[in-house]
Amino acid sequence: MKRFFSLTVLALFLMAVMPNAFSQESDSPTAQETEVATEAGQEQPQPAEAQKAGFTQELKKRFIEGGPGFMGIVLLCLILGLAIAIERIIFLNLATTNTAKLTASVEEALSAGGVEAAKEVCRNTKGPVASIFYQGLDRSGEGVESAEKAVVAYGGVQMGQLEKNVSWISLFIALAPMLGFMGTVIGMIQAFDKIEAAGDMQPSLVAGGIKVALLTTVFGLIVAIILQIFYNYIISKIDSIVNDMEDASITLIDLLVANQK
Repeated sequence: MKRFFSLTVLALFLMAVMPNAFSQESDSPTAQETEVATEAGQEQPQPAEAQKAGFTQELKKRFIEGGPGFMGIVLLCLILGLAIAIERIIFLNLATTNTAKLTASVEEALSAGGVEAAKEVCRNTKGPVASIFYQGLDRSGEGVESAEKAVVAYGGVQMGQLEKNVSWISLFIALAPMLGFMGTVIGMIQAFDKIEAAGDMQPSLVAGGIKVALLTTVFGLIVAIILQIFYNYIISKIDSIVNDMEDASITLIDLLVANQK
């Protein structure tokens, strides 16, 4: 419940911030303001600053030209995808454990104070590796085979926790360009409707509609690219943690076998 609440708050925050970034208000001076400033003897902005401001304004302009319909849905995919990606990245970073240090601490505790001391070390350490260690140590009294089964079973549970909600990111990666393509197709249909109504093929009659239709595809692809980068990072992070879990599980079983001798 806490994770769902945090994800909802993060999504609402992004929804509040991003529309402001694409608002129609322009921060750069208009041509009339520049002319007045020149007549008053004020310095005009440097060319580099004008180019920097121009890119931002061009991005806003193109987004607004795409229309609120499909552009709003594509933006929603970006917001929700980023919210889930940021939540997963924070969770995975918190789940990362220094496996070598934990293994050394557990081995030392097993030698000095037995299983209970090792379990105390795992209780005081966060992360899936420590949780797997604890489950294996908790079943060690029933034999090494029972401890191994507990480690394997709980490892699957921890892997599910790591991969939670990641499939939603892949959904938004696929959905954003498809929505863009749909907006383009609908825009082209509307352009041909205008040609049919006018009875004449005039470029000026349909150029604006076709341009707006293509913008939805462009922004859909941009959203997919951004989310794909986050998705690949999350997958690589999960793979790294899973490898640590598997190596640590083997090490724990070896420690329990050695401790029983």
